[in-house]
Amino acid sequence: MTIEIVDFDFDPDTLTIPVGTIVEWVNNDSFAHTVVADDGSFESERIETGDRFSFTFEEAGTFPYICGIHPSMNAEIVVEN
Repeated sequence: MTIEIVDFDFDPDTLTIPVGTIVEWVNNDSFAHTVVADDGSFESERIETGDRFSFTFEEAGTFPYICGIHPSMNAEIVVEN
């Protein structure tokens, strides 16, 4: 599953997936961003324009996250069994 970072937004802002899914964030914005889970379960380095970050969700739950550089950017991953 892919989440696009564009125009200072995560698209989609809510993604529902089954356990074991790899999610990839692709930065199609003209600024660097990061992906930081509220609970600390995942965190990217700076994702420059054109770069990607991926994470495999191994547990069910709801995982809100933000851009650590631009905290007004927020979204969530819902992982279901």
